[in-house]
Amino acid sequence: MRLAKYLADAGIASRRRAEDIIRQKRVKVNGLTAELPQAEVEESDHVTVDGKKVGGSEKKVYFLLNKPPGYISTAVDTHDRPTVIDLLKKVKERVYPVGRLDADTSGALILTNDGKLAYRLTHPRYGIKKTYRAWVKGIPGKKILDKMAKGLLIENWKTAPAEIKLIDRDKKRNLAMLQIVLTEGRKRQVKKMCSAAGYPVIQLQRINFAGLTVDELAVGSYRVLKADEKRRLYDMVGLKQ
Repeated sequence: MRLAKYLADAGIASRRRAEDIIRQKRVKVNGLTAELPQAEVEESDHVTVDGKKVGGSEKKVYFLLNKPPGYISTAVDTHDRPTVIDLLKKVKERVYPVGRLDADTSGALILTNDGKLAYRLTHPRYGIKKTYRAWVKGIPGKKILDKMAKGLLIENWKTAPAEIKLIDRDKKRNLAMLQIVLTEGRKRQVKKMCSAAGYPVIQLQRINFAGLTVDELAVGSYRVLKADEKRRLYDMVGLKQ
């Protein structure tokens, strides 16, 4: 099995993120630093990440966090900033965030040690829906919203079609709240879309990820996913439990 896949299956990170971790020389196989994500490993090999052993019979766990602003969506931060893992101190298993939210973005974030599920939930092939609410500077009209929904050219790529609507406005402060549903998840996509249209984001929250909402979850709190929620996630990405 390839090392990157081994790490993903063990719940360390998505396969793409696992490749980055390997290139950062944080992984050792049988005491030797690994450098290639495609290196072959066996179940009997001793694999560590940051000095901690990977593998074993650790049970799979799944959590939904209502991420507050000010937290980094990684397991470890080299600049010693607070991470989302700091909010799950009572969780004994080693979990990782599924995808990322910017430090100043709040809302729905899944954390798990199920690498296969995490990988598919973040892969564009599966078109997992993510719903955001963004306060933006300025009040866009219907033509602008339609243009954003059809797709915008940002840098060297065009955004996929999205669902966008105006749900609130503050005329005195010249602000508007947009609800944006995406099926792709490029880095800082909502912010880039709004800026490209001329309406920079002031505040951003993800209210729904893969059908999971944080409506009844206090900011900074988390909960265990229910059995039917896990089953729906597996069905969405074509996995069997």
